[in-house]
This record gives sequence, structure tokens and C-alpha cells, in this order.
Amino acid sequence: MNDPTAFRISHLCEMLEKYLEPDQIAEVYRAYLFGAEMHDGQHRNSGEPYIYHPLAVARILVEMRMDHKSIIAAILHDVIEDTPTAKEQLVSLFGSEVAELVDGVSKLTHIEFGSRREAQAENFRKMMLAMTKDIRVILIKLADRLHNMRTLTSMSLEKRRRIAHETLEIYAPIANRLGMNQVRLELEDLGFAALYPLRSRVLADHIRKVRGNRKEIVKKIEQSLTERLRQENLQSVVIGREKHLNSIYQKMSGKHLSFNEVTDVYAFRIIVDSVDMCYRVLGAVHNLYKPVPGKFKDYIAIPKANGYQSLHTVLFSPYGVPIEVQIRTEDMHKVAEGGIAAHWLYKSGDEAGSNAAARARQWLHNVLEIQQHAGNSVEFLENVKIDLFPDEVYVFTPKGEIRVLPSGATAIDFAYAVHTDVGNRCVAVKIDRRLTPLRTELHNGQTVEIITSPGARPNPAWLNFVQTVKARSNIRNYLKNLKQDEAVRLGRHLLNKSLEPYEFDVDKLDELRITKVLKEFNLASLDNLLEEIGLGNQMSIVIARAFMYGEEERSSTVGEKERPRPLAIKGTEGAVVTYAKCCRPIPGDPILGFVSSGRGIVIHSQTCKNVAEYRNRPEKWIDVEWEDKVEGDFPVELRLLVQNQRGVLATVAAVIAETESNIESVSIDERDGSQSELRFTVTVKNRVHLARVMRRLRHLEKVMRIYRVTK
Repeated sequence: MNDPTAFRISHLCEMLEKYLEPDQIAEVYRAYLFGAEMHDGQHRNSGEPYIYHPLAVARILVEMRMDHKSIIAAILHDVIEDTPTAKEQLVSLFGSEVAELVDGVSKLTHIEFGSRREAQAENFRKMMLAMTKDIRVILIKLADRLHNMRTLTSMSLEKRRRIAHETLEIYAPIANRLGMNQVRLELEDLGFAALYPLRSRVLADHIRKVRGNRKEIVKKIEQSLTERLRQENLQSVVIGREKHLNSIYQKMSGKHLSFNEVTDVYAFRIIVDSVDMCYRVLGAVHNLYKPVPGKFKDYIAIPKANGYQSLHTVLFSPYGVPIEVQIRTEDMHKVAEGGIAAHWLYKSGDEAGSNAAARARQWLHNVLEIQQHAGNSVEFLENVKIDLFPDEVYVFTPKGEIRVLPSGATAIDFAYAVHTDVGNRCVAVKIDRRLTPLRTELHNGQTVEIITSPGARPNPAWLNFVQTVKARSNIRNYLKNLKQDEAVRLGRHLLNKSLEPYEFDVDKLDELRITKVLKEFNLASLDNLLEEIGLGNQMSIVIARAFMYGEEERSSTVGEKERPRPLAIKGTEGAVVTYAKCCRPIPGDPILGFVSSGRGIVIHSQTCKNVAEYRNRPEKWIDVEWEDKVEGDFPVELRLLVQNQRGVLATVAAVIAETESNIESVSIDERDGSQSELRFTVTVKNRVHLARVMRRLRHLEKVMRIYRVTK
């Protein structure tokens, strides 16, 4: 028994005897023997045998009273990544459940990545997806990260800072999201010490100096609270709490407070045996010391998103400093400290443990939804980071159900929190029975009612103000799919136009021709090909000739008879037909279309200065014309030279409104004391509507000159 690891495993087994069966402990010991053999000869940066680390990770999980499969996976968590062991070998030796847990924690080491950020993002994505299948994956990873942070001093300065930054940015927030308060606090303090060693030492020294002065006050307040609760015959335990280094630093930097302003807050926790007792104790402490208005929070009636429950209140003390008090039951305390890990401490069906687990599962469901809509690993990582830092707002549905949203959330966020379809079809909102704009920020206690319409769809402008990842990812996903659908429809339309001279259309194309052309252009399906045409990445004329002729025949110039008729534009094509801002064409203007890669067709006026450049690239432009009945509002820019008199802007704006035109923007340029230039961007239906607007403005006495800007 001279081998230190033998002592460590024996000590681990002693801890396991308190809650595991002998055969389960034997399986853990067998895993240790296998792990020690696989890691034999490997050492950590500190010089100690590598097996010390997996055992330390397992010990952290044992302290959480995790099941034996989790302990085995913790002991073996690095064997796939750092030894020749394959996942299949673990399946045969310890079962598929353990193998999946180990694989979920293992990094992707056999794939080449373009950057460290990309590698981090893809490994994080893999871990989070494994976590959605089994929450124990993240518990093992958090224990692994916690021990790495405890032994960080053996690393280089650059590596210490990188790991600490990642811990504070990702792993501590995940621990918080899962309600694992003890793990979160230790990760935050260790991360803070590694990232800001000097600041950490200075704060720690100051805390040691003031601790002696504070002990007496803390003791007196604790005695006063205990005595009052005893007089009221309220059974409870009163504990004085110390603030953590990172918490103090964040308050100082975030709220620009001095050290004394942060540390002159005395914190106490009162633990009782029932929910009813929590409220009775609250009344007793409010009778003892006056409460600070607006500082009471009831997280028992409305738990936090991670399942945390407590009553929070702040009191005025007789010593001139505020007192923070948290009141909770013993079960709430276990969940508050252990979070999702507390689930394994409870019997099946116990409310406190299952509440934390249910909320964790809901969050994992949201993570899975984020993953499905994310374009790549980096976007997924950024979205999850946003989701990990919510300050919460509690609002109600019309039926009285509570919805928890991050601070700053809007009515659109609420709509998507109710259901994706509600968000997609949202057109208006009533907050406390009053119609308000969709971008309105929500506040605690409001009742929110979403008004939907079957024909509505998400507006790209919503992305400028939504706060939740669910809303943002669903809007982006809808718009992306919408653009693809529109591109396919436009591509089909353009290709049919190009096939007209051959008296052919897309529906008549046989499978052999389609397969041949798809292979030539390296595309998977006909829809992919049509999308490429619609987005402007492929020219419809080239594709039409590819369908009609072989490669040799295509080398000849396109004949006049092959030039398709102009494409009719109706004004409502959406994302794949856009109108150039340089000349702002409106129905009635002579126009042409320029095929822009990735954007589809950009419509220009034929008098636009940029057209000369485009005409030199005939393969990129396409003949277009307006349909007879064009829908929509089109922006135009008007400039007016007016007399510089009071009320002239209001007069001009009123006339524009009377002509059923909307003003999108306006600016004023004062030329001299007597004249000003007004620049308006207004919306019109067509050239006739524009002529009516300009005619009405010309009749104003104060308007000296008016013209339309077409650059």
C-alpha cells in the first residue's frame, strides 16, 4: 500500500461505501485498475502521475453523491482522448452507458480545425449535444474543469489565462444555469484569481484585514436574529455568510463601488424545515429590523430558471449597514448548492430534486433547438453564451401562467417563448390590455397577450431588438428558409424564361439530362440548381444551354432567337429581388436587372449612372419590365429648396401625408439665412403617384424648387 494512488482509490472506495452497493464499488475499482494501466507512464505538468487527476474528478462527483456509472466515467474520462483506448473497447468492458459518457466528454482530437476558436466551438457543440442525451456528461466535465482550475498553477501564464477566461465565460455560467452554486462560486473565484492574480491578492488581503472588525458585528446580528426566532418559537438555523472574491470584484467594477461599499453588507442565511415556516420567519425578521423597500424577492413562489428557491430580503441594521437575508428550507438549500446534481440525492418523485431536473431538461431542450438552427459551431457557441447570462423578468400570459424571460426581453421574445408558431405569426401585442409596439421592453408583473395572423411572417427588423436566443435563432432560420424557397421559385422562373426559345420548360426535363447537368455543376438536386440561379450564383441562360446542348455545342454565341422575353417584376418578390438604393427605381421607370452573386436580381433604373458599368458585363444583366399591376411601396428621394420660414417643414410633411405617402427619413441643410434644402425619402406606389406628390408640393408658396434624386 505504499503507492499513493492505492491510498487515493481506497479512500474513494471508503466514501462510496456510504451510499453505493458493494458490487458497484467493485466495478468502480475495476475501472480504476484499467484507467491506471492505460495512463501508466503519463504525468501531469505538476509531475504527479496522470491517474491522480481522474481520481480527483471522481472524488468531486462522489461528494455530489453521483451514481456509480458517473464515477466510472469520471475515472476513465481521458482514456479515449489521451490513450490508444477506443470507444468500442469501453463498450465491451464497462457497457455502452459508460462509453457514451466518456465519449461525450472527450475532445475531437483527430480533426483539423482552421483556428483555436473553431476547435473550441466544435468541441463545445459535441459536448452539449451529448449533454442533451445525458445530463451527467456536463457534470463530469464540470468536475474535470474544477480540478483543472484547482491545479492551474503548474500551467504556463498564457495557458492559465486562456483556461480561466473560458471557465468564466462558459463553464461557471453553465454551473449557474444548472443551479450548482457551490461549483459555480469555486470556478468563479479560481478563474478570477488566475485571470487577475494581483487584483485577487489585493482583495483577499483587504478582506482578511476587515474580517476581524466585522466578526463582532456579524456575531451580534446573528445572536439578535436567533433570539427573535426563538422567542417566536420558530425552529431555524442562522448562518452568517461571507461574500466571494469574484462576487465582490464584479459588484465593484459593475456598479463603480468602493471596496468598503461592497463589503459593508452583512449576509445571513436562515434554514427552516417547511415552506410555511419560511414566510413566518420572514415576518419575524421584518419585525426585528425594518426592510429596505423594493428589495424583497420571492423565489419560492416564482423559482429562478435554474430551479433555485429562497426568500430574499434586505434589512436596515442598528449598525448603519444593510443586512442581506436568505430564507429557505433544507431541501431548497440542497438544491441551491447542488442544483441538478441534487437530483441524485433525492428519491424518485421528490419535488425539490425533480424540480431542478425538470428545469435543467427544459434548458437542454432549448440548447437542442439552438443547435438545430445554428449555421455552424461558432454561431452555436455564441448563441449558448448569450443564453447563459440572463437576468430575469417574470411576466404573465392572459391565463395567468408565468413566463421567465431575460432582462430586456420584448414582446417578440415572449411570443417565441410561448411557441415558435406564435412568434412567426405575431402581428401585435397587448401589455396590460393596452396595444403597444412589438419592440416594447417587458417588466416584472405585466400581463402580455400576443395577437397573431395566419398570413403574418417574421420581420428581419425584429433581429435588431430581440434578446432571447430562441427568438433570434427562429427568426433567422425562418428568413433563411424563406430566402431559399424564394430563390428556388425565382430560379425556376428565370430558367423557364431561358428555355422558352427552345420551346421547353423545367417540368419537361428528363432525369438523364438533370443528372448530367447536376454532375457538371457539382450540385446535389434540381432545387439546389434552381436556388443557385435564383441567388445569382449561376446564369439561367448558361444552365438552359447546358440542358439543351453538349459542352462542344455551347461554345457558340447565343443567337437572338434564344434571348428570352423580359422578366416581369411585380414588386413583392421578397429577398431575392431587391431595388438598388443608388437610383431607387419605381414602377413606370425603365429598368434592367443585374444578377448579383448571393443576392439574386438587383433592379436598377436604366438612367442610373452605375448601369454603364453593368452594360459592359452583359452576362450579368437581364431584361426586366414591370408587371401591369405592381404592388408595394417604393422609396424615392426628393429634394426641395424652400424659404427658411417657421413651420415650413411641418407644412411640407402634412402635404406629403395627405397624398397617402409615408416619410421614411428627412434632413435639413440650411444654405443661407433665407433658404433651406429639405431632403425627404418618401414611399410611392408608382410614377403617377410620385407625380401627384410633386405637383402638390410645387403648389406650396414656400417651395421654390423640387426634384427627384436619381444618382
